Amino acid sequence: MTDPERIPVIVGVGQVNDRPADPAQGLDSLALMVAALRAADEDAGGGWLADCDALAVVDQIAFRDTNPLADKVAWAIGAAPRHCEQTPAPMGDSPVRLLHEAANRIAAGQSTIAAVTGGEALRTAAQRAALAAGTQVSADHAVRNAPHRKTPGWRARYGLSAPVDVYPLYENGCRAAWGQSLEQAQAESGTIWALMSQVADRVPAAWIHKPVTAEEVIEPTAANRPIAHPYTKFMVANSSVNQGAGFLVTSLGEARRRGVPEERLVYVGMGAAAHEPDDILSRDRYDASAGMTVSISRTMELNGLSAADLDHVELYSCFPCVPKMARRVLDWPLDRPATVFGGLTFGGGPIGNYMSHAVAEMVLALRRDRPEAKGLLFANGGFATHNHSLVVSRAPLPRTALPQDFDFQAEADAMRRPVPPLVEDYEGAAVIESYTVLYARDGSVKWGVIVARTADDRRTLARVPASDAETIAFLVDGKREPLGTPGRIVAEGDDRIWVRAL
Repeated sequence: MTDPERIPVIVGVGQVNDRPADPAQGLDSLALMVAALRAADEDAGGGWLADCDALAVVDQIAFRDTNPLADKVAWAIGAAPRHCEQTPAPMGDSPVRLLHEAANRIAAGQSTIAAVTGGEALRTAAQRAALAAGTQVSADHAVRNAPHRKTPGWRARYGLSAPVDVYPLYENGCRAAWGQSLEQAQAESGTIWALMSQVADRVPAAWIHKPVTAEEVIEPTAANRPIAHPYTKFMVANSSVNQGAGFLVTSLGEARRRGVPEERLVYVGMGAAAHEPDDILSRDRYDASAGMTVSISRTMELNGLSAADLDHVELYSCFPCVPKMARRVLDWPLDRPATVFGGLTFGGGPIGNYMSHAVAEMVLALRRDRPEAKGLLFANGGFATHNHSLVVSRAPLPRTALPQDFDFQAEADAMRRPVPPLVEDYEGAAVIESYTVLYARDGSVKWGVIVARTADDRRTLARVPASDAETIAFLVDGKREPLGTPGRIVAEGDDRIWVRAL
């Protein structure tokens, strides 16, 4: 398409970090969203917000009583958009999906100026709750108790309720499938995260400006406690932040009419989305994701690009297994940063809105780069569930044909292996399919969780009590590979306990 009225470009980006000494003075999520859009408006030259005809807001969990927010954001920026929405839940893929949908509307002639924003003030919300309760309240309580993360009773009974409990299943499954020792897998995670910390240190909008070494990332200490094997605190998303981000998308024709310099425009290319089943126990495997594979590979094919053509990438980084899987699909080198913002540990992990910050930083990085610079945005949401990839570039990409249908779900579904049936009350022989060990805040073991395959190849769950120190050590010391290890599941009341075969 060559009609400038149908070519979508990003013209403005804005980010906000709020660090009040007094939590009573802190911005709530709504205020962060509005402030971010005002910053994006200023970045675009001013005068855009009142003319927005489309507004999309990423859902938030910090101040649930203020929802819904889309109409409130529109009122605050003085807009009366024809299209106004808030996502049903704060999923990590939301900002990239909303960017893609905004670009599609502009390319279809349904919109001229679109705004996307999100914000989370979990740090302020937790501080206010702690003051009210007269005790310490951590932001991770809100993360675990968020409405969109209600967990089925059986899975919750074994501790698989929050993302940090679930992603280790992929981490350990991938390590074994890739033939890595625990030491090798941790070293890869440490390298990726250390590079992210260096990027965050250079990014003004990042939350943490303190580079760490790979060894500091993976070594459990009092300041870097183990959370869920093999993840330490430095390896997981940092949700205790107050951050907002937003961006403005318009047509090339409108951008030119309003005098936006060509070198500040970032063009939206093609992309692809595909997802895994919502229930993590209904997945076909824990050593790969068909949805991720299709999302990334099809995006690269649609744009006619290889990894060597990319100047920058943002590979979603809530936990190490995600960018580790993504970089293998993409063939992205280990020694190149997998982020432009700093990752969800160091850049900040504002629940569903991280990728709005990544979009903003990608725009800034491309503006600083060569005229032909290109970037890949890969977003992931849920429990390694939702995948959406999109290419953006300094110059128009010749293969771009928007609007496009970015749904490649059928292709991902066709790639999957058969899903094993679930059985809850199993007793008998079983082998480890994947596992993790959960830790208390003081670093002590809570228990181990085993995802097991039964003798007739069904899938079930079992617990390893903290008192079984020998089996816990077997799971975490890295001397032998636990996956595939035979054992037995025995009943202890309502629990099922995994006992290793000796």
